[in-house]
Amino acid sequence: MLRICEFTNMKKLIVANWKCNPTTLKEAKLLFNSVKNGVKNIKNVEVVICPPFIYLSNIQHLKSDIQFGAQDCFWEQNGAFTGEISPSMLKDLGVDYVIIGHSERRKYQQEKDSMINKKIKAALKIGLKPILCIDKTSQIRKLQRSVKMNEVHRLKKDFWGAIIAYEPLFAIGTGKPCSVDKAKKMRIAIKKKLNKNIPILYGGSVDSQNARDYVKKAGFQGLLVGGASLNAQEFIKIVKNVAKA
Repeated sequence: MLRICEFTNMKKLIVANWKCNPTTLKEAKLLFNSVKNGVKNIKNVEVVICPPFIYLSNIQHLKSDIQFGAQDCFWEQNGAFTGEISPSMLKDLGVDYVIIGHSERRKYQQEKDSMINKKIKAALKIGLKPILCIDKTSQIRKLQRSVKMNEVHRLKKDFWGAIIAYEPLFAIGTGKPCSVDKAKKMRIAIKKKLNKNIPILYGGSVDSQNARDYVKKAGFQGLLVGGASLNAQEFIKIVKNVAKA
């Protein structure tokens, strides 16, 4: 039985995905401390930092109200899997969230829906909150087809413990964000495919100018921020603007 995480009445969620940045621990600590100091008085937004694996244990003790996330995990808790990081290891480090199925991993690491499905289940089982990245609603159907037929009826329930991040491919790292109206339509379409209580984030060229509109006008429960999260002052502005929404 999976441990289903509850997200009712949750705060707005802002997730910083640092990706493969920065290149030194000194820079990582400086960036984290700058963000921590800038958002410390904001109470109605939950901020999650997802640094590279190698920095997690080094900056974990620096956190205050900020939560930690990982950028990926494996689908087994332990074993002979060279180079992999398990959900159990992340949980032991104090990690609460994990990004799964990001488009860059689908592209560069050739991740398939069957792999992503197993990662979601493994993360939920250990009590992590997976953030599933999708570009279109058809990816949900593909995930459903990736499991055995006797598990399909459980998949919708399994997603109750997940967070969905809608990230249109054309907007990731391009500086060309999705329009607020189109993003809103996608959020509604995703809700229809899954449980209505599942939080949905928007990601893709998020900045301090458009962040509030995605939350207030498009109705997203939060944001998944990439490049802008590497600029401490810009990321702080994003958090503050969402807090006002």
